[in-house]
Amino acid sequence: MSRTRETRSATLLGETAFELADTYGFPLELTVEAAREAGLTVDEDRFAALLDQQKKRAKASGKAKTAEALRAMDTYRELAARLPRTEFLGYQQLTAEATVTGLISGGGVTTGVGEGSDVELVLDRSPFYAEAGGQIGDTGTLTLHDGTRLWITDTRYGLEGFRVHTARVLEGELRTGATGEAQVNAERRAGLMRSHSATHILHAVVMATLGDHARQQGSLVEPDRLRFDFAHFTALTPDQLDQIEHAVNSHVLDDPEVRAWHADRDEAEASGAIALFGEKYGDAVRIVDIGDFSRELCGGTHVAHGSQVGTFRLLSESSIGANLRRVEALTGHGALTHLDTERLLLGELASLLGTRPTDAPGALRKRLAALATAQDELTRLRAVELREQATHLADTARRSGTGRIVSRPVTGTTADELRTLAQETAARLEDPAVVILGTERDGKALLAAAVTQGLHRNGIQASQVLTAAARVVGGGAGGRGPIASAGGRRPEALDQALTVATQAARRFVGQN
Repeated sequence: MSRTRETRSATLLGETAFELADTYGFPLELTVEAAREAGLTVDEDRFAALLDQQKKRAKASGKAKTAEALRAMDTYRELAARLPRTEFLGYQQLTAEATVTGLISGGGVTTGVGEGSDVELVLDRSPFYAEAGGQIGDTGTLTLHDGTRLWITDTRYGLEGFRVHTARVLEGELRTGATGEAQVNAERRAGLMRSHSATHILHAVVMATLGDHARQQGSLVEPDRLRFDFAHFTALTPDQLDQIEHAVNSHVLDDPEVRAWHADRDEAEASGAIALFGEKYGDAVRIVDIGDFSRELCGGTHVAHGSQVGTFRLLSESSIGANLRRVEALTGHGALTHLDTERLLLGELASLLGTRPTDAPGALRKRLAALATAQDELTRLRAVELREQATHLADTARRSGTGRIVSRPVTGTTADELRTLAQETAARLEDPAVVILGTERDGKALLAAAVTQGLHRNGIQASQVLTAAARVVGGGAGGRGPIASAGGRRPEALDQALTVATQAARRFVGQN
């Protein structure tokens, strides 16, 4: 709004409204409402044009990304047609001797790339887990026998069963056929396994707590952090969340064995293994058991025993759609770090309150209650002060025509207080009368006007008193009925604005 006022325009630029919506998420409807209150309009046609341009750019970008994805799929198919599938070794080991069997750079198949290049590569055997089932892909290193070093930044499936490693060449030159040692980031993988096993335990606990309908609908497994989506029709209560968190930690402390085994699909289903909606499974499947309470079809990596999950801590629960809920949680080091942070914050709060951490909540409640009482008293005293000031201002009214006018600058008032003061002053005057008050606050000029009920009944709006005065201070007037306000970025013009408003008021008090 300030840009508009500085240019003395009564219209807010469409570019400004679009920036508020696009960059800050401020809806156009609220911008229009705020502008109206400031006596401005919004260039909605320009806003619509800018929004249309953005949609066209997004559509073009989407088409480009789609074309890029299609080219990548063609490249993957080209390699997959002549390369054997990667042998995955990541369940048993985190390092392996491997041979580079394929390279993709710049969207096409290549035989070599130099230092600093970003590349996708295929290995004949790999300990890197490819993103699937909610668990994100492994990272790590590939050190070749010729001294070339790569940082593996992600692992995923380019096609079903076709494993692709995304990497950057840190040193040397990478060529197809090179051999060396592939090594998974062990600490990161450990965090992923903690979170994945915790997700299975959480799934079992959620169904035991809420019912069999509360099945998993999606998940994200990150190092020591997880997101879990499930079917349910209402928000979970704090007691339910506490119950779930406690149950998960109880299972973890019981240290159940985590066991993976293979079977055909029919055998797995007959054993009670849960198959997740939306996941693809072959005829032969892998089943993960955690103790005797969790059995799911799963190709992910897990801890060997439940206690290795460490600590489980729920962070939040929310709705993500009709009858769909989401919880987010921390495990292992993530949970411990979170607990440490909470402990330090509680200690700092207790120190500020001058008490022990265990007594901090009670001490804070007392302080807040005392503060609320003090604020209520200040509000009461301020209201008394404003009423007394209104009485004094009413005594300064000057006769004009058949009525009276109060036009004065005041100090030390907020915008709301200025409106209240104008209204209270008008209430103390006989019809017809107009009250105009002005003040400077935070580098702005503020104006308020009130008309008595008789003038209002005769069709006089308080905003009519301020329309011209608002332009003097570089702003606009807003409000309907017997009270109105205005503001602008030119506080130095406040006295002139009061004079202009007084001239307008003289025309109205003579019309009663």
